[in-house]
Amino acid sequence: MSLPAYDAEFPAQVERALVEFLDRAGDEIVRTEPSVQAGIDALAGFVLGGGKRLRPTFAWWAWRGAGGDPAGPDAEGVLQAAASLELIQACALIHDDLIDSSDSRRGSPTVHIAFAKQHADQGWLGSASTFGLATAVLMGDLALAWADDMFADAPLPAATIAAARPAWRAMRTEVLAGQYLDVRTQAVGDSSPEAALRIDKLKTAAYTVQRPLHLGAALAGADERLIETLMEFGGDLGVAFQLRDDLLGVFGDPSVTGKPAGDDLREGKRTLLVALGMRQAAAKGDTAAARVIEEAIGDADLSDTAVDVVRDALVTVGAVDAVEERIDQLTTSGLAALERAKLAEPANTELIALAAKATKRTY
Repeated sequence: MSLPAYDAEFPAQVERALVEFLDRAGDEIVRTEPSVQAGIDALAGFVLGGGKRLRPTFAWWAWRGAGGDPAGPDAEGVLQAAASLELIQACALIHDDLIDSSDSRRGSPTVHIAFAKQHADQGWLGSASTFGLATAVLMGDLALAWADDMFADAPLPAATIAAARPAWRAMRTEVLAGQYLDVRTQAVGDSSPEAALRIDKLKTAAYTVQRPLHLGAALAGADERLIETLMEFGGDLGVAFQLRDDLLGVFGDPSVTGKPAGDDLREGKRTLLVALGMRQAAAKGDTAAARVIEEAIGDADLSDTAVDVVRDALVTVGAVDAVEERIDQLTTSGLAALERAKLAEPANTELIALAAKATKRTY
């Protein structure tokens, strides 16, 4: 039996909803101040320039699994509410690139780098890098503001939107708190596995999987028991997703990931991979491996050759195997929670496939 159009073509439907919103969101301010168009175009290009669309997809299948009807009157509104998650993602990524001093994203210059180049090319006054940083902050803020607009304006009954607001509010706070925790952990030099997992749970798991599931289920009128079970699934899967990201940050192919290999090391990320590498090197008495890993963290000039040495050290002390094992454990426990949720098909099957996509990906 063929799937309804919203189900079968969901990523394309998300793209359509984003294009329609972005095409009109800046009209009023551009009429007042045309110079803002460049920033709006950059934000739209960033949002529409790629991405896995995982967050809207998790929200959609939670809605479907909790009883949402893709042929019913709420389907378009739920699509818009789910698609608005991509604007929160844009805010997080633009600001994350700024915080981490990243030069590239999806194979292209990051927003702050692109605007710094525009400043330099035009010969404008002041610091090009400061202009790039300031513009990226503002474009990230605009993405967050527009996410609120897109969600709030979804054509749904007021009671339906109200039911999903707790998930929406929690998600916005959690992702920003998680980002702060990440920055603070780097600043204080906490390399413990426990600190890395706290960041993973708050910064990634909550807003990537847990809250989108919560949002979708709430839009369908799910009860607290179902929401809690989906949150359990989302928590485990979200951490597994981040752990895969950590591995790709060191071992990924730049032509596939769109980011230079080893950037997490250069940026000083205290990931679980790094934390376990240092802990297991110490446990094995491998002082050379421990020194290699520790000295690489936060070294902005770390060469590709040095990254290779760190990779060898992480493999040798067993950190890579330990992270892979943790991913498998979390995926298994998450899928067990999903089974207990007893979602309607095809949502259950689609979420199982999404779990595999999130944890076995190469980009």
